[in-house]
Amino acid sequence: MHEVAFLLQNIPDQPNPEMVQRIMMMVIPMIFLFAVFFIALIMVPCWFILKKAGFSPWLSLLCLFPTLGLLVLLYVLAFAEWKVVPAPRVAWQPPAPYPPPPVAPQV
Repeated sequence: MHEVAFLLQNIPDQPNPEMVQRIMMMVIPMIFLFAVFFIALIMVPCWFILKKAGFSPWLSLLCLFPTLGLLVLLYVLAFAEWKVVPAPRVAWQPPAPYPPPPVAPQV
């Protein structure tokens, strides 16, 4: 916070407040876009994981809360009982019998 105050002081070597305001007007939307991109980067895989685990995919909205939301989501996934029916196991089948070896012609 002190750095912003130093930037806004009217010292001849420092940039004028109008220039600082223009810079901030460009930087703040970039930070917002980066945050949206990062949240989407985390939310999309969580959506598919929750759907495959049998939970409501809307739980991935917890990713909107960066630290606490992801932590709660991980605890839900780790300790809840998943509502997925396991794939049926295929019974073991003996291999197909090989054809008998050809008989040599007798002389």
